[in-house]
Amino acid sequence: MTDSLASGSESGPPQGSRAFLLLHPRVQRWVWRAKWPALRPVQEQAIAPVLAADEDVLIAAGTAQGKTEAAFLPICSRLVECSGPGVRALYVGPLKALINDQFRRLDEMCEGLAIPVHRWHGDVSAAKKSKLVKSPSGILLITPESLEAQFVLRGTRIVKIFGQLEHVVLDEFHAYLGSERGRQLQSLLHRLELAIRRRVPRVGLSATLGDVSLAAAALRPLAPRHPTIVSPSNSGQELRVQIRGYRIDAPRDQDLGTASSDDSRTFKIEAPGSVVDICADLFEVLRGSNNLLFTNSRSDTEAISDRLRTMCEERRLPNEFFPHHGNLSKEIREDVERRLKEGRAPVTAVCTSTLELGIDLGAVTSVAQYGPPMSVAAMRQRLGRSGRRDEPAVLRIYVREHEVTEKTAPEDSLRAGLVQSIAMLNLLLNGWCEPPPPAALHLSTLVQQTLSMISRHGSVRAGDLWNALCDRGPFNGLDAPSYGIFLRDLGRSDLVTQLGDGTLTLGLGGERLVSHYSFFTAFQTPEEWRVCTGTRDLGSLPLSEPLMEGAHFVFAGRRWRVASLDEDRRVLYVVPAPGAPVPRFAGAGGTVHGRVRQEMLAVYQSAEVPQFLDSLAVDLLDEGRKNFARLGLHETPFLAEGTHVRFFPWRGDHVMDTIALLLQRRGAAVTRTGVALSVTAWDVDRLREELRCLARAEFASAVDLAAAVGNKCTEKHDQFLSDGLLAADYASKRLDTEGAYDWMVETLAALEAEGE
Repeated sequence: MTDSLASGSESGPPQGSRAFLLLHPRVQRWVWRAKWPALRPVQEQAIAPVLAADEDVLIAAGTAQGKTEAAFLPICSRLVECSGPGVRALYVGPLKALINDQFRRLDEMCEGLAIPVHRWHGDVSAAKKSKLVKSPSGILLITPESLEAQFVLRGTRIVKIFGQLEHVVLDEFHAYLGSERGRQLQSLLHRLELAIRRRVPRVGLSATLGDVSLAAAALRPLAPRHPTIVSPSNSGQELRVQIRGYRIDAPRDQDLGTASSDDSRTFKIEAPGSVVDICADLFEVLRGSNNLLFTNSRSDTEAISDRLRTMCEERRLPNEFFPHHGNLSKEIREDVERRLKEGRAPVTAVCTSTLELGIDLGAVTSVAQYGPPMSVAAMRQRLGRSGRRDEPAVLRIYVREHEVTEKTAPEDSLRAGLVQSIAMLNLLLNGWCEPPPPAALHLSTLVQQTLSMISRHGSVRAGDLWNALCDRGPFNGLDAPSYGIFLRDLGRSDLVTQLGDGTLTLGLGGERLVSHYSFFTAFQTPEEWRVCTGTRDLGSLPLSEPLMEGAHFVFAGRRWRVASLDEDRRVLYVVPAPGAPVPRFAGAGGTVHGRVRQEMLAVYQSAEVPQFLDSLAVDLLDEGRKNFARLGLHETPFLAEGTHVRFFPWRGDHVMDTIALLLQRRGAAVTRTGVALSVTAWDVDRLREELRCLARAEFASAVDLAAAVGNKCTEKHDQFLSDGLLAADYASKRLDTEGAYDWMVETLAALEAEGE
């Protein structure tokens, strides 16, 4: 056996692989034994810059293109040369399931390299964690929350554990962009480098990125230069996509006669085009193969999996449809993942975004999407879960639209859900997806990071906190005076208190907050109840509405009746209720980007019929376009209707919210209604005149606009902030004054040019 595949082994990569020659001979042997015919393009391009370890690297490539190996083949080549004490490579993953999956892959790779691989999250035993703390080594796989716990619980040992760190790998990097959790991770990595007093190269891995250069800048904020970007051209994989339309007929009087107050029509009396029809189609298309069926909400996941399972039982067939979402127990989720990966019997996982990330699920035949996609990025990520092993990637989108009657609101007659799906698919096929959102303040996470730093050190000077977190850290959007106000807010809530030497330490409220296990998460976690049947734990359920004994609901793909409630322990005890009526749940949607709305407008104005529509979707699109023309929206965005005006900016949600706030300052009563804004008690002339006044006036401050928003406490620690800081934080995340003014100026100029 030779040490290098390039030395002539007929089993190895082609002779021309220069990247392969850079790897350590023992790593080359591993590739040989794995019987790889060649390195993937992303690996050929990434090995040299990762191996050099002198700069950050962002690796952006499709799902199943070998990104993990692109990072760890060169990292292992470095570690095998010098295996000393201390964690040498840190892998941060967003999900415990993903960490478990990557642990198996890396452990197999490193088994013959004498490189220990460890994982750390809530399901790892205390004994294994204690062993690592006493003798840190090799590669550590961890979640952001568990890394946070290291700073709070083992602050004095941070340097011992990570003092020899050489590499940081951030998997599914796109999942962190623009979020509280992402800012937490940026802060933790910055604080880690401050603790060990040197810079550690970072490698970001992502399958879904819009503007790659903007994402690269988020890998290390305030860096003097951008990281190296590794983004191979499209692999040329075949895509098969279709949008299937459904029309829900309006209920007639005779349809409603037997409907009960709990709206049991969801599974009892159904209008044509209902979930029953969609499930019948899903059953025929998906049964007999492995698939992923994504929904936009947990309740849709439960309702659809329940219906599909019932269809299997009615036909006396083995069940192939299983729910998968974050509130289900680990046992149930891992059982679904195992069934998919083993491939012994056909399985369709009906899931939320929990299976969107890179867990290895084996061969997935197709992906289905129930309802309009939440974003182009999510659609791309989900599509990438199918079509592995040189098979085409298959995506079917199922969209329902209600029958148009004389009572239908104008915006509902436009078939906006269908048109949004078409627009997103057009953008996907043209290679576009949402760029990272603009930098926000993320003050709720700053509360957490401030308390975490104080907890680690015992007491810290205010200036040192600002220098570490804001001036040279990821919260650089907050200046020193504002941070002083921020600290005074924390003091008023007794989260921090000042000692005689001027340093800050935790107050009683801060100690209570930091000592609770929930402190380690930066995002909001709703209070949840455990759901149990007999001695079996089914998972957890966030309760926004009270459930009483005898109430029915769907969970884990089955129908249940609440037998009793333990309020002290927050446990629901349930019994099966196969024939019970099921309440109807509302779906969920994401924030729509302005580029999507502009593409929607282009779809309305075009006569082209996309080839990826089925016959009913074609009819629904034709109806939407005819109603668009009938309402005159091809000529003006304004639509007078009785005592109010609707108008259609065709801009993103942040711009629309800003326009609404600007008009409210002028005394208007404004409501968001889907793709439209509705102004009550104004006519079109009044609305246009007010917009002219706004367009001529001095730019309104986004912070001033946000001050008028009623409930700005949307994140975990917002309750501790004063109104002024809350307004600044809200404005940085939710408003776009420049975009709103641009729309007003462009719209008014177009109307004047047409002589209105």
